[in-house]
Amino acid sequence: MRRNEDLEREWSAYSQRFATSLRQAREQAGLSQEDVAYRSGVTRFTYQKYEKGESRPGNPANPTLRTLIALSQVLQVPVEALIPDDPPDLRSR
Repeated sequence: MRRNEDLEREWSAYSQRFATSLRQAREQAGLSQEDVAYRSGVTRFTYQKYEKGESRPGNPANPTLRTLIALSQVLQVPVEALIPDDPPDLRSR
């Protein structure tokens, strides 16, 4: 049980770093949250959650691969620029 709690904390922290990367890329692109949401095909609510590090209230961000690619294209940055280094170890043990 401890492993799952630790993993959830690590994933939550990682999602916060993703949120920071996403917000910085958006600000550098000079776009509003609404612009990015519309151009990438997600709702404004969903995009706002991603910038908060959430997918749904209380759940860490976990966008689909398609969404990540769309966001990187809209923001004109490589996908790697949005994904933080040092992800948590998600392998089952």
